[in-house]
Amino acid sequence: MQSVDDSFSKSHFGLGRGLDSLIPITNEGASTVDAEIRVELIDPNPLQPRTSFDETPLAELASSIREYGIIQPLLVSKANNGRYQLIAGERRLRAAKLANLATVPAIIRSLDDQKRFEIAIIENVQRENLSPIEAALSYRRLMDEFNLSQEEVSRKVGKARSTVANSIRLLTLPSEIKQGLIDGKITEGHARAIMAIEGREDQISFYHQIIKEGLNVRQTELHTQKSNSSHLYEKNVELLSIEKSLSEVLSTKVSIKNKGTKGNIIIQYYNNEDLERILKQITE
Repeated sequence: MQSVDDSFSKSHFGLGRGLDSLIPITNEGASTVDAEIRVELIDPNPLQPRTSFDETPLAELASSIREYGIIQPLLVSKANNGRYQLIAGERRLRAAKLANLATVPAIIRSLDDQKRFEIAIIENVQRENLSPIEAALSYRRLMDEFNLSQEEVSRKVGKARSTVANSIRLLTLPSEIKQGLIDGKITEGHARAIMAIEGREDQISFYHQIIKEGLNVRQTELHTQKSNSSHLYEKNVELLSIEKSLSEVLSTKVSIKNKGTKGNIIIQYYNNEDLERILKQITE
């Protein structure tokens, strides 16, 4: 069972400067508390990127809270009519309700929607509690709603730009495969291998094969390589190596199709911002 102290050390010291700056620390290393707030006065964060919460670890956290209390305070902002809106700490709030706590310790801050959303993402992503699709949707939402580039998103959430770019690419998969990723039927490694298959119908068919045969990620990758090598054009080892290198450098899928001494290089992009990013990398 993960104790509240473990949860505190992982979340507080792993969230980056953005959240740390909002949580004052005493000389003894503990977070200061602005108020004890009644649980029923705290409304969930509408910008919460997580859409599902595993009941088992939530019950374990509630058990730990009953024994030790809440060590790390929640982060909230004042709302109307004497109520508060949660910024960070939804798992702790849910667990506190399960533990039948009347009040919870909280730090009160005034933040705009963008900052509240950034913090909610940071708290979840750094704890690795978000599913790959939830993370991808969160990055996409930051870009769309707050007009941020992938580079800006990567800095805010403390992830490499290539990680953000590859995460967003998952959103191009067929809905059935994305749901399978959310449900845990496949892993993110499986999903990335599926993206190397051309054609949505072929991707869905391969997805069902992975589940039926119980393929691990390595087996899935090998199958993808064999499938791609069986196309009308042949790729030698050198071309495959170049293709892989270009894909890694540009953080997108790159295909080389050759016929004799001629051929085409196909670079995929997924929106206008992604195209601008790729063009900038190439020209630089």
